[in-house]
Amino acid sequence: MALPSLFHMHLVSDATGETLAAIAKAAAVQYPMVRAIEHTHPLVRTQRQLKRVLADIEQQPGIVLYTVVNKSLVADLEQHCRDLKIPCLDVLQPIMQVFESYLGAPQTPTVAGQHVLDAGYFRRIDAMNFTMAHDDGRLPDNMNDADIVVLGISRTSKTPTSLYLAQRGYKTTNLPLVPSVPIPEQLTAPHMAFVVCLVANVDRIADVRRNRAILMADRDLDSYVDRDAIIAEIAYTRKIAAQYGWPIIDVTRRSIEESATMIIKLLQDRKTGSKSEIETSNG
Repeated sequence: MALPSLFHMHLVSDATGETLAAIAKAAAVQYPMVRAIEHTHPLVRTQRQLKRVLADIEQQPGIVLYTVVNKSLVADLEQHCRDLKIPCLDVLQPIMQVFESYLGAPQTPTVAGQHVLDAGYFRRIDAMNFTMAHDDGRLPDNMNDADIVVLGISRTSKTPTSLYLAQRGYKTTNLPLVPSVPIPEQLTAPHMAFVVCLVANVDRIADVRRNRAILMADRDLDSYVDRDAIIAEIAYTRKIAAQYGWPIIDVTRRSIEESATMIIKLLQDRKTGSKSEIETSNG
């Protein structure tokens, strides 16, 4: 049986759908030979809203994944999928069954329970505000106000990595490294912030910078995309990192999420005094 070149995938959620999207993406990438056309249906909480979703599913049938608490909506969704002879799965149910079995207690269904306005939520908001106010070299007056400092030469994904860390609740500031510009004194003085350096290989940085220059229609950026200059900048980053004992993460073939997760793990290891065993270089 030949594989289709693409397929439709419907993600139905009574909340934002972020959890569902992450699970669906993790599964879909295991099949690189086919392309998933995602149809996202967030905030589905009424029969009227579900009716529109069912119409979309009927028009473009495919795999249906859902995270919906309301049993009546679930029953209608599953019955419709059975009628269409397409798969329909509650992606959290297998996990909840493990919880129930281990804890010996039934679940208490809660719509968007992961999005409650608790202390963690406000900590993330605070971290986002801090990070946006201290982007691209705008270091805080008191470095102890920051949880993480991300360093790196231009086009090493400092800002998106910082914003992702902020979404995880970490107050993050980032600083571009330029060989001709001294490291700020407040960064080298004693402080509690965790400092990490990002690098990438020459080809990756040159390609990204070249695309950036084309986008900005700037023809005076020869040194910006020069390979020898980039090599010198990378060497400078490694020298500074070695001088101050700051860890380095190679982001060449890593996603923003993966790089940020590695930074969090390194930070946690420092707090616990554990020796980190994660591989920070792509080799």
